[in-house]
Amino acid sequence: MKQGIHPQYFDNCQVTCACGNKFTTGSTLEKIDVEVCSKCHPFFTGQQKFVDIKGRIDKFNEKVGQGKKYAAAKAAKKKAIKKSN
Repeated sequence: MKQGIHPQYFDNCQVTCACGNKFTTGSTLEKIDVEVCSKCHPFFTGQQKFVDIKGRIDKFNEKVGQGKKYAAAKAAKKKAIKKSN
């Protein structure tokens, strides 16, 4: 290996999670802050957390509803024009 080109390796890197969990590992960084760890991640805990209140399906259904309202208004306008002629 070439000397002087590799980053310094820390055997006792302190990892701190947003949930408060702390553990040590080896890394080229002295300290690491993470948002999710194995103590709080839904895959490891088995508990599912919903971060997004309004999901993709709800948003899609809302768009479909708006489209139906638009189509109904357009049909009513067309019917009114046809009726006046």
